[in-house]
Amino acid sequence: MFTLPENPMGTDGFEFIEFTAPDTAALAHLFEQMGFAVLARHRHKEVTVYRQGDINFIINHEPDSFAQAFSRVHGPSVCAFAIRVKDAAAAFKRAVGLGAEPFHVPLGPMELNIPAILGIGRSIIYFVDRYGEHSIYDVDFMPVPGESRHPQGVGLTHIDHLTHNVPEGRMDHWAHFYEHLFNFKEIRYFDIHGKATGLKSRAMTSPCGKIRIPINEPSDRHSQIQEYLEAYHGEGIQHIALATEDIYQTVETLRRNGVEFMGVPDAYYEGVEARLPEHGEDLARLSQNRILIDGAPQQGEGLLLQLFTQALIGPIFFEIIQRKGNQGFGEGNFQALFEAIEQDQITRGVL
Repeated sequence: MFTLPENPMGTDGFEFIEFTAPDTAALAHLFEQMGFAVLARHRHKEVTVYRQGDINFIINHEPDSFAQAFSRVHGPSVCAFAIRVKDAAAAFKRAVGLGAEPFHVPLGPMELNIPAILGIGRSIIYFVDRYGEHSIYDVDFMPVPGESRHPQGVGLTHIDHLTHNVPEGRMDHWAHFYEHLFNFKEIRYFDIHGKATGLKSRAMTSPCGKIRIPINEPSDRHSQIQEYLEAYHGEGIQHIALATEDIYQTVETLRRNGVEFMGVPDAYYEGVEARLPEHGEDLARLSQNRILIDGAPQQGEGLLLQLFTQALIGPIFFEIIQRKGNQGFGEGNFQALFEAIEQDQITRGVL
């Protein structure tokens, strides 16, 4: 049984993820395809909040901003994310005291000061202690008339995890960053090899159990992680996992909306019954939607259902995930997924 460690920052999950791009129109269209609705627009800046369930996505298109400078280096990208904490000022003070690099956001008239530090790839990590019914969006943003504050969209409920891709030799550095500042703990270690390439990963989890960050590094110069690093022009967030309580319905709706998913070989589904007897899922519907399945229900560890989109924001993609009592990351699927991505690399001539 995994016991939650001491929580010095008072972490309580993700508050938002902030996206940027040289041209943000494609981001807005994608989020609408994914079931997000515009919640609010900034009073003074070209910044828009999209929401679905308990997920907040921000598009920052403010000229001469950190976000736009970030997009000039990385293209379409994630320039920031926010962590919910008990006391934002205290969390910031602790982080800086332990060696984190502070980031000071230029403020306009009457704007909230949200403490922040620099994180992966010199993106921003914000500390937010106003969330829920009375949030940061009540101060700096104008709500969109007629929109629900709690749009259900396609059934996505919350951010399950997000991953970091880093150069070879940097995985331990970033694992230590989260351990040292936030008291994250490693709950999984992976060393995955395909036919020609490989990767290593340390899955880190916050004391509150709501923030999961697997950190991946390549094992060789042709790895899909290395390909990401070259496309993104540095380390950063590789994919964002969004939870649902009905993955079949969610995925079928996303497909109808035009969201494209990664392919899975037919052979994968031919081996499901042998690998997971008595899984209890509709195998035909599972296969039809190319959903991956993992877990150990016979050992009381439940099931995990997941699938991955194509790269939709530069090299960044999304994962749709449903946990049925399983707290892993689909490690039983890692090999199948890795080989599927590797086959795509071969098809495209990268390998």
